[in-house]
Amino acid sequence: MTTLEGVLAEHPFFSGLDPRYLELAAGCASNMRFDAGQLILREGEEAEHFYLIREGKVALEVSAPGRGSLTIQTLGGGDVLGWSWLVPPYNWHFDARAVEMTRAIIFDGKCLREKCEADHDLGYALLKRVASGLGQRLDATRFRLLDIYSTAT
Repeated sequence: MTTLEGVLAEHPFFSGLDPRYLELAAGCASNMRFDAGQLILREGEEAEHFYLIREGKVALEVSAPGRGSLTIQTLGGGDVLGWSWLVPPYNWHFDARAVEMTRAIIFDGKCLREKCEADHDLGYALLKRVASGLGQRLDATRFRLLDIYSTAT
């Protein structure tokens, strides 16, 4: 039987993390399932969790006046959903919706923040991973904007 710590160790976000930190993180985690079309996050609401996507697809959406919801990125297995749990004021900056049935590991953000405060080495290890993920997300957004606003002749 696979343990939650074992599943975390196999996910790219936690890959190579010290086993003692995996144990601490696993104490704040549980399995979750979302059906296709289910809203996972709503912009402006409190960011109390974050998710490691194990399988499925999740669309990150923003509301555009006169255009409705626009998908800005689609995440899949191996991706992380939600960085706002770590950065005050802990509010979501977008909506997230399951595109298809999605399995994820959900983390209680407050629980994990408290463990990071108690063990700054854990906090630093997680912060480096979050910063790396944010950098990748910003690069993807930049390339998408270049595609949208390119002036091909």
